[in-house]
Amino acid sequence: MISFTYEQLSGVIATFLFPFVRLLALMMSAPLLSDSAVPSTVKIGLAGIVALALAPIIGPMPAVSPFSWEGLWIMTQQIMIGAALGWCMQIVFSAISMAGDFVGLQMGLSFATLLNPNSDGSTAVLGMLLNVVAMLVFLATNGHLVMFATLVQSFTVLPISGTPISALGWQYLAMLGGQLFTLALMLSLPLVAALLICNLALGILNRAAPQLNIFAVGFPLTLAVGLFVLELMMPRIAPVMDHFLSIGIDMMIRATAAFVPKA
Repeated sequence: MISFTYEQLSGVIATFLFPFVRLLALMMSAPLLSDSAVPSTVKIGLAGIVALALAPIIGPMPAVSPFSWEGLWIMTQQIMIGAALGWCMQIVFSAISMAGDFVGLQMGLSFATLLNPNSDGSTAVLGMLLNVVAMLVFLATNGHLVMFATLVQSFTVLPISGTPISALGWQYLAMLGGQLFTLALMLSLPLVAALLICNLALGILNRAAPQLNIFAVGFPLTLAVGLFVLELMMPRIAPVMDHFLSIGIDMMIRATAAFVPKA
């Protein structure tokens, strides 16, 4: 009969549990996987399978019982690290949705909204459209595999231990809030510029012909100009979104390095 001591059993559980917690935290916060349409059992099962595959290759685990206070502290740190890395990618998709919402508002499509099951609220149609396009580009360019590869690399750069992670990581994540608005502005700038020129022309037309009902002319004109520019952008938008996703992966790498404890 094969018997295990408590220390041996705790070591086996820790080898699987600590990486599993970091993986699951990423899946709960990263785009696509955090979608409410993906069942929780699928997320847990996928995290478990990947953790089993990674357990033999990510190096020795700390000799700590996962049921002790120190083990709970290590798991808490893994949750924070995984959630932070997933949030880095989520920033990119939030920026793309924000760009669509802003452009839709300029086009007069603020009333065109759909129910978003993720936020339990309404989302502008254009923002949801750009988000779906970004998801397709993300999958077509194997962005999900690159994201997992970056997470696997994080176990080498930031090994599992009881040493507190550096506060510089949280400072870096706070700085990424400004990156969200920068990316949204970069994506929406062509449409915003075209609509600004259109509104400027309408203003000149209103001064030249005051008797003209500018509201009756302006709404269909701005809508038509916006859709025309959007049609011109769509064939060329995939490389731009691929660049944005590369920025998200780079933010994951930088965040991992920022969390490394300083000697």
